[in-house]
This record gives sequence, structure tokens and C-alpha cells, in this order.
Amino acid sequence: MPHGQFTFVEEDLDGTNPKFVVRDADGVKWKVKMGLEARPETAASRLLWSVGYFANEDYFVADLKVDNMPDHLHRGQSYVSLGGIVHDVRLKRDIKGEKKVGQWAWEENPFSGTRELNGLRVMMALMNSWDLKDENNAIYDRKPEAEGSRAERIYMVSDLGASFGAPSLTFPLGHSKGDLDTYRGSKFIDQATPQYFDFATPAGTSLVVQVFKPKDAHMRRRLEWIGKDIPREDVRWIGRLLAQLTPEQIGDAFRAADYPFDKINGFVAVIVSRIEAIDSL
Repeated sequence: MPHGQFTFVEEDLDGTNPKFVVRDADGVKWKVKMGLEARPETAASRLLWSVGYFANEDYFVADLKVDNMPDHLHRGQSYVSLGGIVHDVRLKRDIKGEKKVGQWAWEENPFSGTRELNGLRVMMALMNSWDLKDENNAIYDRKPEAEGSRAERIYMVSDLGASFGAPSLTFPLGHSKGDLDTYRGSKFIDQATPQYFDFATPAGTSLVVQVFKPKDAHMRRRLEWIGKDIPREDVRWIGRLLAQLTPEQIGDAFRAADYPFDKINGFVAVIVSRIEAIDSL
């Protein structure tokens, strides 16, 4: 886990969420993300990892003291208090020997048609992870630990912040990410046939988005297929893996994200019910 003193390195202006890089006392770099996505991303990364998928090493920190903070950040200044204390952030470890070399597309990749990729599609629906743009998928090369071995190429969903809320981009934005009431009230399985399952995530955008951001709404409608036409046997496969998790283990994912006790129980109840729905096939 992150520990010790942290020193500001640089601000990261990529993406839509405010971020900056720090270095700890051991020389390890961490990318700090501020805003609504810090808690849900921390929990989502652990659920993906728990069933065998690669995920970034994320930690939630309620109050992070950062030395040498600039007087003003381009983004996210409202999260910074006097003395360089930043509130409610996600820290992603920069792993030594790992380098991002590109991104992969849901529609065309080395795993198309496999049960593992279809299982990943189900995981996105399970968590209501709706921001499934290709740019949120990363390819990494990781140096081997053993001398003479080949580098490992890793494919992962590298941005999971838009999870555990609405099944799509909606306003107010707080309902789209880490909102228990919205998540609990959302639909999971849209349609089931003897051969295929259609899930409700990702869904089309809300009417407000369609009116004020028509290009964004059009792009997101094109992503709806990711949750559709998933073979029943692949849904059953990932359901059996998920069913091995205990409620306590699922709760650990949300405890790591520092959710309040009552919300942890609420999220666990929703996820357990969804797992039961696909494990009983």
C-alpha cells in the first residue's frame, strides 16, 4: 500500500479526470486521480482481479499529504487543502519494468470470440462499467523477472472509474459513478434466450446528453453491442468463477475504497444477487 512521504512530480492533463504524479520515499511513482471515480475504480479493479483479469494496482487514500504541491493545479484544485493535503484520491502504482505500448479495441483484438473476452464483457455489465471507449483499454509490455525470458504483453481495461452507478452517461454525473441507489435500481439482464444473453450495460445516454452532447451520445450508442449477444455458456463460465467469492471478499473490494459500512452492504447485496442470476443458469 502507499506509505510514507509523497512529493509532487508533475500534473497529468490527459483524459477527463484531474490527475497528477507523485513519488514516494522509496522512489515509487504513483498516479493520483481526483474526483468521483476514485472510490468506484478502486473497488472495480479488485473485482476484476479476483476472477483472474489483469487490473491496475489501485489504492484509495482519504487524505494524501503531498510535498511541493504547486500553488495552483490546472484541474482539481478544489480537492486540495492548505498544506498540500488532497482529499479522496485513487493512487495507481507505476510498476517498474512495465511500459504502456498502445491500446486495444473491443471489436478487434487477439481474444475476439473467446470465453475470456466474453467474460470480461459480462464483468463490465455486472459492475455497470459503461465508459467502454477503446482509449480506456491499455496494452502493456512488462519485463520478465527471469533473465532470458520474453517480455509479457498484458491487455487490460485501464479505466474503471465509471462503475457502480447508472448503466450509461447521465446527469447529474454523480449518479453515473459509485452511486448505490442508482446502481441498485438499474437493470442487469436485458434479455435472455437459450443461446445468448443481452445485458443492460453499456446503455444509451440520457436525454439530457442526447440534447446537449449529440456526438457523445452517438458514439456511446455504438458501444451498446459490447453487452449484447454473449453466449450463454460463457456467461455461465464467468458466473461460476464469481460464485466462488464470498460476500466478505466482495465487501473487501468496497472496504478498500473506504465506502461507509451501510453502502458496502448495499453494494455487496446487489453484486451477490447479480452473480446468483448468472450462476443459476
